[in-house]
Amino acid sequence: MSFLNNIKIAVIGGGSWATALIKILCEQNNVQIRWWLRNQKDIDHIRKFNHNPSYLSDVVLSPKKVKVYEKTTDAVKGADYVILAVPAAFIQESLQHLTGKHLQGKRIVSAIKGMVPHQNMLVTDWVAEAFGIEMSETCVIAGPCHAEEVALEKQSYLSIASTERPTAEDFAKLMTCRYVTANALDDLYGVEYAAVMKNIVALACGVTHGLGYGDNFQAVLVSNAMQEIGTFVTALDPRERNMSSSAYLGDLLVTAYSQFSRNRLFGNMIGRGYSVKAAQLEMKMIAEGYYATRSIHELNKTYHVNLPITTAVHSILYEDQPPAAVMNELKKLLR
Repeated sequence: MSFLNNIKIAVIGGGSWATALIKILCEQNNVQIRWWLRNQKDIDHIRKFNHNPSYLSDVVLSPKKVKVYEKTTDAVKGADYVILAVPAAFIQESLQHLTGKHLQGKRIVSAIKGMVPHQNMLVTDWVAEAFGIEMSETCVIAGPCHAEEVALEKQSYLSIASTERPTAEDFAKLMTCRYVTANALDDLYGVEYAAVMKNIVALACGVTHGLGYGDNFQAVLVSNAMQEIGTFVTALDPRERNMSSSAYLGDLLVTAYSQFSRNRLFGNMIGRGYSVKAAQLEMKMIAEGYYATRSIHELNKTYHVNLPITTAVHSILYEDQPPAAVMNELKKLLR
């Protein structure tokens, strides 16, 4: 697929990240957006008032460029690209009415920074297997970037990765505007796994903050986490990659430190004494790191990589271990 005029892009998902991506795409003159949301009240509201009432409600969307659909089959019809922007835990349910025929000839873009629960698969791998999509026709959107700053039009950066650089380059052009710079990479798996694992790290950072650990400890935690991510990614997909670049380290830093990080917020609540269930109920949002922790932990039973931070978070979330005791043991392993 070459870089076309009048490109039709379907967006699946109604959350803050989906809304932010649509805002970016609305900056392009050659794009038409076909938006699917689950919530009928939100659909009706967007059609009438041109903004999402539930997320980033200050973002005004162009009615000439954005059309809202109740059915995924209608949203993807005629689309050149399909952007997936729902939590990984809901991806199977959200796409249940689609078949390989519906997605034939389209490029699939995952904006999901999580893994398909229970199957422990990256979203791109799951989509390729479930719908018969060639990996060369898929790509992922990673940071460092938060939806809230896109809404405020603060200078932001995106990393677009595919197994084929031209695929990433084509989509990076669509995601570049006056306040967003999108860079293309050919490291689909490295970028996608790093994006998954940085949510686990952000959750750990939140736990330590909730326990009263300071900036000094968090700096050591994050630097050790970068090594942990790099080792794991290399074990799964050995190749040369610069882990200090923004697609990897930058994405980790913004998620670990930002006030907008829902994974850090979730971890902070756990560190302050909330149960996992209570924290989930109060947040009313999905922290991808919760599901990613179990997926990476299970996947690592095959690769046997030393993942002390991931193991620590898993013991807190899934083994009911006291956060203070777990972090007290973890700090002995960090250098």
